[in-house]
Amino acid sequence: MNDLERFGKLVEIMDQLRGPGGCPWDREQDWGTLRSYLLEECHEALEALDSGDIEALCEELGDVLLQIVFLSRLAQEEGVFTARDVVRGIVQKMIRRHPHVFGDEQAADSDEVLRNWERIKKEEKAAKGKARVSVLDGLPPGLPALARAQRLGEKASRVGFDWADSKQVLEKIEEELGELRAAIDAGDREDSREELGDLLFATAMLARKLNHDPEGSLEAANRKFMRRFKAVETRVADSGGSIESQGIQRLETLWGQVKSEEG
Repeated sequence: MNDLERFGKLVEIMDQLRGPGGCPWDREQDWGTLRSYLLEECHEALEALDSGDIEALCEELGDVLLQIVFLSRLAQEEGVFTARDVVRGIVQKMIRRHPHVFGDEQAADSDEVLRNWERIKKEEKAAKGKARVSVLDGLPPGLPALARAQRLGEKASRVGFDWADSKQVLEKIEEELGELRAAIDAGDREDSREELGDLLFATAMLARKLNHDPEGSLEAANRKFMRRFKAVETRVADSGGSIESQGIQRLETLWGQVKSEEG
């Protein structure tokens, strides 16, 4: 491993950037500014991951790593922790939470691994005086709603509260769809809002059962919609018309053409 491949080299660079005579911009950053950059870099890494651009993913992961080192440097300046503490902490945690690999315990399958993970995590929190009352505790409040629904389902499933298979979840989705239709037909806006939420939650559970990421699945659908709609706009523009003047039947015809050609 050469000097440029060492994690410590990145730490050294950050120390120099933040130190006397370093970079004015880097020296001006604080917890607040780095929070927004961390969020941005995580989203860019997810975009590269979703697009399948592995070269871009490598670069974006480097940017995420930089933010971790940057935040660790700020913590070091306040005498809280260092980048080495971050690495040491995650190494110890991974060893501690994988006793079936690094210890004497056995795990028959991934479900048992996850149950053990939750048990060990609960014991760790209790030892720190941060005992969790519910198995659902511990999810960050800023987690997107679909991802939060998926994680809630995962946590509940680890104590046996779950559907047996995806077929049962589909039946639940059909039930929720029927209740939503009834609420809409009754003109009950509040009830329809609640039933829509139930339908979305059940859909997230189906994604979990199918081993799909609901957030990623929805984002893929967003990209597909954008791609097809922009293709419709292009066809309208090529014919000399405006998208606003086409009418729904014409737009649906063009949409069908775009969809058929993609297929």
